[in-house]
Amino acid sequence: MQTSTEQLFTEARTARAFIDTPVSDDTLHRLYELLKFGPTASNCCPARFVFVRTPEQRERLALCVNPGGNQAKVRNAPVTVVIGMDMAFYEQLPKLYPQADARSWYAGKPDAIAHEALRSSSLQAAYLILAARALGLDAAPMGGIDAAKMDAAFFAGSTVKSHMVCCLGHADASKQKPRNPRLAFDEACRLA
Repeated sequence: MQTSTEQLFTEARTARAFIDTPVSDDTLHRLYELLKFGPTASNCCPARFVFVRTPEQRERLALCVNPGGNQAKVRNAPVTVVIGMDMAFYEQLPKLYPQADARSWYAGKPDAIAHEALRSSSLQAAYLILAARALGLDAAPMGGIDAAKMDAAFFAGSTVKSHMVCCLGHADASKQKPRNPRLAFDEACRLA
């Protein structure tokens, strides 16, 4: 399958609503197999993903996001991914980054752990969106969550903390609005 820059960037939009077309388990596996290759610091891979699909679990998740539009998207999307950050990600570093004692860079250092978990799981979330678009899915990432509720609902008893969610499926084109403007190069960039 040929993927274009239009499919990944210029024609892709954040979905406002979804049509009632399921997303297969195979597609979710393919999605992860793509996103896992996105870069993270020292290959630390702190993101953890829960693919919420059943009506009961979608309702449980809807109660953990901001009321209104976010809840409607979660209830309407065929799949919403709960993206967490494993605050013990460094325990995997002997396997994921064997060329150095990278575990010692984080173990017992809560500020370093929190900083890297947020930064690298954000990169992984971005790659999730790109992988979804490459597979022909639309995405609706959201940060408006009640992290404590989400942790209790989806990560209880673990070292994973909620970061964000991303709805996946096929957008309902009739509910899309015109694209908002973006900053021009000279407004956002400078050459040094």
